[in-house]
Amino acid sequence: MSSYQIAGKVITDNPKALESYRFVTINGKLVLDNPLDHMKLVRLARAYSIVVRKSLNLIWGGHSHKEATKLLYNILPNYVYLETAFKNAKAIAENIRFYEKNLGKDRVLAHIRRFWVASRGNKWDRGNRNIKLIPRDTHFEVLIKYPWDSSWIKAKAFFGKRFIPLLRELTQLANEKKEGYGIVVSFREHPRIHVQVPLWLYLKYFSTPKQEGYGLIAGFDINSDRVNVVVLDGNGSIVAMKTFWYSETVSHGFPRDRAKWVRLNALSDALGWCRRIGVDYIVFEELTKIKIKKYVSNPSINRKISKFPKKQVLVHGVIKALKLGLTVVLVNPRGTSNSVTHRQIMREKGLDRHMASAYIIAYRGLKVIRNNQK
Repeated sequence: MSSYQIAGKVITDNPKALESYRFVTINGKLVLDNPLDHMKLVRLARAYSIVVRKSLNLIWGGHSHKEATKLLYNILPNYVYLETAFKNAKAIAENIRFYEKNLGKDRVLAHIRRFWVASRGNKWDRGNRNIKLIPRDTHFEVLIKYPWDSSWIKAKAFFGKRFIPLLRELTQLANEKKEGYGIVVSFREHPRIHVQVPLWLYLKYFSTPKQEGYGLIAGFDINSDRVNVVVLDGNGSIVAMKTFWYSETVSHGFPRDRAKWVRLNALSDALGWCRRIGVDYIVFEELTKIKIKKYVSNPSINRKISKFPKKQVLVHGVIKALKLGLTVVLVNPRGTSNSVTHRQIMREKGLDRHMASAYIIAYRGLKVIRNNQK
């Protein structure tokens, strides 16, 4: 069995599982001093959103990217914008199919209401062809291609101080045609800019030195109200267990942004605990193979299901573990929560169903590590 890694930090038997962790997004504030540039940016974002909606319909109709580009060029006359918009629509379509398959519904509707614009990165375009970052003394100048007259919309981007050295190096690598960076411009209370940074570069600035542990493996079972952690030694024996709760996040009326902070903070606490007790490997479920729970007759359980963004939590967990200098292992989640093996582990080990799931995840991670060392 072969294994795949990102910079020696993430181990998995499925190369597709690595796609969600190749980039980290850095968020900043976008300021446009010229009202005309602001109007042009809004027009561009509106056209981009329309293209995403129409691309989604074309995808359902079986049209290819090439066909969609020809049909939509009159709305947004720029091939890179069109390519990025089609990829956005394709990702939305894949999520819709995912929910339809797992919920058993004929069609899940996607309502695209907000305006935004995105341009994929490419190192041969010196980072990005349509949206460029230029470092200045007090900010980053942003040039956004306006496709109707080939002019540039000018703006200023402001990021947290700790991200400035990273972004300066990214722009330098882009000018040398060594790295690209994707950019998204979104609108909420004010325009925001989101820069995709390669994971290796992000870890260069924000990871802590790896400390030698005891070869322990920690399996994480992430639920809507808690994180269960089971720690195994190299022989598969349990050496520690702990539950980190955030049950208040599924309460009726609990603020969404606050819930996100509480969940991610609890997960960070769990990872910090693992590092302190000498864990070297953190085992998570693969994003590509996670299934959502189906709705049931209990409204309380349904609220927990609908409010829990498990994929978001998993991505945060992987990035946080890498920042702590831990090695991440990704395993197939199939059968970890409802199977004959799961029930057998509960009986033999005297574990509840969530701890049993964490044990199975950790043990599968141990097997992946052993295969990787052969």
